[in-house]
Amino acid sequence: MTKLRVGLLFGGRSGEHEVSIVSARAIWNGLKTGRNQEKYEVIPFYIQKDGIWQPESIAQEVLSTGKPLENTNYPGNRWQFPPQVANIDVWFPILHGPNGEDGTIQGLLTLMQVPYVGSGVLGSAAGMDKIAMKTIFSQANIPQVNYMSVTREQVWSNPCVFPKLCDQIEANLGYPCFVKPANLGSSVGIAKVRNRQELETALDNATSYDRRIIIEAGVVAREVECAVLGNEHPKASIIGEITYDADFYDYETKYTEGKSNLLIPAPLPETVSERIQELAVQAFAAIDAAGLARVDFFYVEATGEVLINEINTLPGFTATSMYPKLWEKTGVPFPELVDQLVQLALERHRSPESASK
Repeated sequence: MTKLRVGLLFGGRSGEHEVSIVSARAIWNGLKTGRNQEKYEVIPFYIQKDGIWQPESIAQEVLSTGKPLENTNYPGNRWQFPPQVANIDVWFPILHGPNGEDGTIQGLLTLMQVPYVGSGVLGSAAGMDKIAMKTIFSQANIPQVNYMSVTREQVWSNPCVFPKLCDQIEANLGYPCFVKPANLGSSVGIAKVRNRQELETALDNATSYDRRIIIEAGVVAREVECAVLGNEHPKASIIGEITYDADFYDYETKYTEGKSNLLIPAPLPETVSERIQELAVQAFAAIDAAGLARVDFFYVEATGEVLINEINTLPGFTATSMYPKLWEKTGVPFPELVDQLVQLALERHRSPESASK
């Protein structure tokens, strides 16, 4: 049987470069486990932090060490790809953050006219941009926390305008609230603010990461997550819950061992779990996601409300990440999960819509 050549694309130019390497190592192992060994030939490609694509030999080195290349004096430039790229049958991009899950790499792979795992340009872009995402969720009548969006120009405006902006945020959202760059993942640049001084500092800091900022009202709630798998008929996993001792689920808490705990399944009433699964699939369809996504929610026990927080169309994929853990507990082990994702990519590429593009 001829093996399908899977291009495992990882690294990238975002701040989540190191996380991408860990995810890629897990997927590499999963595609070489059990029956997957007979079905797939995995060819890794590594994108350095400066954007240069490196071939299998160097990519293997990074996968083996688990560490990024610090020396960028390797041959190549941003306008050339390793020649092995032309031989790939299906791509498995695992590039977290900007230039990886925001529709940019998806646009490139679409132009290549080859199948790839995950959402297309629209779903990826909408899932990455928190303002676009929340606008779509609002149109789809998916309940969420109150929020406002502002621009860097407003924050860095003259001394008369900025105080009025802060007044408006305080009146509409109150304290505590969360200030977030619109287009960064992994809780980068996010701050919880409790007073005017913290608000001003957080807004100024967030604009150093992005020209568009979102501010969300704080809510006393449990943080729960649901994994979605599929294309036109997506399925939802059981629910997981994140617990932690930090003030909020920031970057350090998310990626430092022992700082947080995953409860799978989450101890929730059955009706609440079913509601979360229903909304997760609804959110998946609303942004036109495909393949995979992790959808995060707030469960307000005091009122019984379920509020969507965000959707992540290319979630962390390490062996201990929530997305694969949720499916493992649902009955889909890691090797089977990565196999299904490759098959879903092929299925989507064979659809009439893809054939006409």
